[in-house]
Amino acid sequence: MAPTNDDQKLSRGSGEDGTADKSHTLGGNVTLDALPLREEFRGETAYGAPQLELDVRLNTNENPYPPSPRIVANLVKEVEKVASGLNRYPERDSVILRQELAQYVSGQTGVAVTEDNIWAANGSNEVLQELLQAFGGPGRRALGFTPSYSMHPILAAGTHTEFVECPRQEARGFSIDIDEATAAIKNYRPSVVFITTPNNPTGGTTSLDNIRVLLDAVSDPDVDGIVIVDEAYGEFDDGPSACELLKDYPDRLVVSRTMSKAFDFAGGRLGYFVAAPAFVEAVMLVRLPYHLSALSQAAATVALRYSSDTLASVEKIIRERERVQDSLQKLGFSVVPSKSNFLFFKVIPDESTNSSGEAPANGDASRRELTQAAWQEFLDRGVLIRDVGVDGYLRVTIGLPTENDEFLSAAGQYASEHNGLR
Repeated sequence: MAPTNDDQKLSRGSGEDGTADKSHTLGGNVTLDALPLREEFRGETAYGAPQLELDVRLNTNENPYPPSPRIVANLVKEVEKVASGLNRYPERDSVILRQELAQYVSGQTGVAVTEDNIWAANGSNEVLQELLQAFGGPGRRALGFTPSYSMHPILAAGTHTEFVECPRQEARGFSIDIDEATAAIKNYRPSVVFITTPNNPTGGTTSLDNIRVLLDAVSDPDVDGIVIVDEAYGEFDDGPSACELLKDYPDRLVVSRTMSKAFDFAGGRLGYFVAAPAFVEAVMLVRLPYHLSALSQAAATVALRYSSDTLASVEKIIRERERVQDSLQKLGFSVVPSKSNFLFFKVIPDESTNSSGEAPANGDASRRELTQAAWQEFLDRGVLIRDVGVDGYLRVTIGLPTENDEFLSAAGQYASEHNGLR
């Protein structure tokens, strides 16, 4: 997977080639190329958004609002209780936490579930990794609709699962072409199909009717696969959750969710899935022992018990999303409609002509280079957003109103210097 511009950004203490200076470190003269690395990982770049010290960081889709004082106070109390028992391993199956998650999911989605329908892990990435360990593997395929969450192919590679891409329709807001999707499922017979809704990085959703069509496709005996619906940004969408389909597809559907986005709990690293109990049994076969620390379980339990405090910020973020989208469009940017806490907007006009019918500027530069240059222009103005590797587009997280104003100011300056947007 090709690195994006912001993945290549030099960090403090880096050498001229973008790698950290390890010349004074034990073993620092050994290069990655010198190691007996798996061949499929050679030349790859590690996943990761840059963590630069800027006032306006709108690149990782976090909730910009900190935990409420009530959550912080109760978290401190709970950690004090747990601390005296840290000499013991944590509760292995996280039953209390899963009970709290079940109560939250039941209330938030309207679908009654119990702790037996819930599995929790260190972020949704670990949840997805465990599912691929159980249902992917050598000789099996996973299919995803790209552009989408960039960790899906990385997790597939780590589990020796072949990853197949089915392109989304840019002309239709990067939606899934259902006819092409069902044909791809019939052709490739994937063991796992990923559907991210709202989709990261584009922000659009996939309807329950379309998800049902794809569930029917993987239910074909010649395919015999499962669908993982990634609802990491589900709380920002006022539509129904895919959890509503669990009763009709208990042996085919898993709904993955996280507390890193709508919840102001990204630092807590807590993800979970909702599914039939048999899926929980499946991942128990591959999970690491005592995978969730006592501190993680305690912190997440407190956050869930006071979820009303946390989720009060969701409406603020949605209002800001609409304001920022409207402002970007008035500046001349094309913005993909979003049901998430970020916006995907076009910074480079189509290759053929700009809105004035003229050939685009910098005609000798590739769209990838122009997109990287656009990202750099925002960074030079003190605003860190995300280049996710889709030529012509950048993604911005909705932050605090003051942060969004700084971003819009930078966007206005960019638009005034690039007439092709207008």
